[in-house]
Amino acid sequence: MFVMVRNISWKSHLTNKSLYGSHPCWKMSAFCPAGRELPPICRNVRQKQRLSIDTLPPEVKAPFPSDPVIPLRTKTTKEFQDDVERAVQSGDWREVREFYLTTFDSFIEINAAFKREANGLFNTIEDSGVNAKFVNAVYDALLSTPQDIQKSVLKGIINSLLREWKGPRTKDDLRAYFILVQNPQYSSTSTYVIYAHLLRQIAALSEADHHFLVHWLKKLSARRFRQLVERLLQFISTRLFPAEPDELPPLTKCSWWIPSATKVLSLFNAANSVSSPPIMPFTDFYNITLEHIDFMEEYRTWQNYGNSNRFSFCQFPFILSTAVKKSIIQKDSEQQMISQARQSLVSKVSRRQRVDMNLLFLNIKVRRAQLLSDSLDELTRKRCDLKKKLRVTFVGEAGLDMGGLTKEWFLLLVRQIFHTDYGMFTYMKDSRCHWFSSWKCDNYSEFQLVGTVSFNQK
Repeated sequence: MFVMVRNISWKSHLTNKSLYGSHPCWKMSAFCPAGRELPPICRNVRQKQRLSIDTLPPEVKAPFPSDPVIPLRTKTTKEFQDDVERAVQSGDWREVREFYLTTFDSFIEINAAFKREANGLFNTIEDSGVNAKFVNAVYDALLSTPQDIQKSVLKGIINSLLREWKGPRTKDDLRAYFILVQNPQYSSTSTYVIYAHLLRQIAALSEADHHFLVHWLKKLSARRFRQLVERLLQFISTRLFPAEPDELPPLTKCSWWIPSATKVLSLFNAANSVSSPPIMPFTDFYNITLEHIDFMEEYRTWQNYGNSNRFSFCQFPFILSTAVKKSIIQKDSEQQMISQARQSLVSKVSRRQRVDMNLLFLNIKVRRAQLLSDSLDELTRKRCDLKKKLRVTFVGEAGLDMGGLTKEWFLLLVRQIFHTDYGMFTYMKDSRCHWFSSWKCDNYSEFQLVGTVSFNQK
């Protein structure tokens, strides 16, 4: 007989703190050192340890309850739809009411109703064991039922979540979460408190359980998958900017709502990423509402507390629009320019040297006739100053660069680089974009110049 002992601690981090790629990560460690390791479920998932109960001290030995036996429910999708049709025609909803009341009363009953085989294992990522057609039929009919039935479903979900909050998770529990998160009632703000608690429990699952959920979610139809993603995005937006502030609890008392929803949304993003082709465009995961928050504060939180439990949207870059990412990079670049210029100035003063205001800028001198080669040489030679603000001087021409000369230099440079005759890029008529030429290149310094110039101009 074996027992699994585990301690799970939540810790979000990003590899190399990259703004463009990350996923929340889970740390898992065992209380007891010895034991046979389980094979890894997926890459980068730390393995749990399995111990014989005979090696445990006597004080912790206790009888372990066996897995609950799921009751047998025989109602089919067709029978349920017939019940609903009869209720609509006769106005007698008693049978339908009893079905909903029983089904959502506990995780066991949810599995009894929707699991294809009541006591089948279905412990694989490829098959959730859920009768998706029946789940869809039950949820499609739910919003058309009388209000007392809808309220009984929500009450049952509350009882289920409270009952299942503690204790180890089984695959049947995971199936119940997978089914509950599809409930269309969560589109209403009046259900947000219940929805938030469901999201919190899903977010707190182990990484291995998340791995199963990701692969089960990708099996949903594109329409239902999109509905769930949009529901999560709307939940985050409404929590940030509620139309009626009084209809939601104070943000200070439910600060965990947004982190929980964002972490669950990351599971959908992962499911979309592992699907081929993707279920929906990655741009549909952007939350435009976030353009109206202080995203630089989010960025500073991520930079300063990236290895702590403090939440930041920058930990989940898939939710940030291109406009937000561009603004973050631009403002961060400006701050680095100012910081580096200040360091150069302080260094001169500390050595009692004459201060030259040119230290505050990246100064390059170019000839119009040799614009590309001179620009490449200057930027290569002054690589240590690349984070400073650019200032351009054309050799043999009088004038102080107040921004106009830099813009002219940039336009001339781009025009020359992207010209078809120059051979670096090819214009694609179908997409109306430039792309790298197919010819073999032995020197990529000019391509590096394009990247350097583009970054500096931001």
